Amino acid sequence: MTKPPAARFVATHSVLTMDARHPYTAKSLVDAQDMHRTVMSGFRGWVSDGDPDARAQMGVLSTWSVDLKAGALVLVVQSRVPGDWAGIPRGALTDKPHVITVDRTFHVGDSLTFRTVVNPTHSRPTGSPAPDRARGRRTAHTRPDHVKNWFVRRLQPLGDPRRASDGVVRIGATTEEETLGVRMLPTVTSPGPHHGLRIVRAEIRGTLTVTDPAALVESMSQGIGHARAYSCGLLLTR
Repeated sequence: MTKPPAARFVATHSVLTMDARHPYTAKSLVDAQDMHRTVMSGFRGWVSDGDPDARAQMGVLSTWSVDLKAGALVLVVQSRVPGDWAGIPRGALTDKPHVITVDRTFHVGDSLTFRTVVNPTHSRPTGSPAPDRARGRRTAHTRPDHVKNWFVRRLQPLGDPRRASDGVVRIGATTEEETLGVRMLPTVTSPGPHHGLRIVRAEIRGTLTVTDPAALVESMSQGIGHARAYSCGLLLTR
């Protein structure tokens, strides 16, 4: 009997616990571009300065959560190369960065719990209908039921191809739609030269059953959806 396909996922996870009241951290909370700089500050020297796809080359994805009552921000950064967080001010960190290597092999049928923060968008047509019309304006979903539908479209039933007929790239796993939990998160923005940057975010939690291990590993490595430079798209599983 042929063994079911399997795929191996290897990455570095850096978990940074930060003082949300410290000016360095507070700036990252109010400016999405500053949060991006904080994340990328751990990877200087791996690629040439100014390289336009530096984040993608190093496989850098991130997600963060904040407890305002406790004054704590937890930042999780995934990468193909180890991060060096010595440049973060000592007072901004409440604990030493926890850096671990994740090495896991996935098989068809594996059951996983997951969490992801996404920027759920869809293309809204502009102008009059036309066969050769370019893609419309990208618009964010702002309702939990629409976010759930956005995610469900990316599920991959066993035997289905990685790319759906409408072009949507699937994640290599499936679940029961009713078990998904969706929570809208605050929109993040950036002032100054990035004025107008607005990233709608939603958190999705639940369980997944692996149907295409290679596709799942690709989704975990590259992220899902848009705004991956701004702490969206990281698929965390356990």
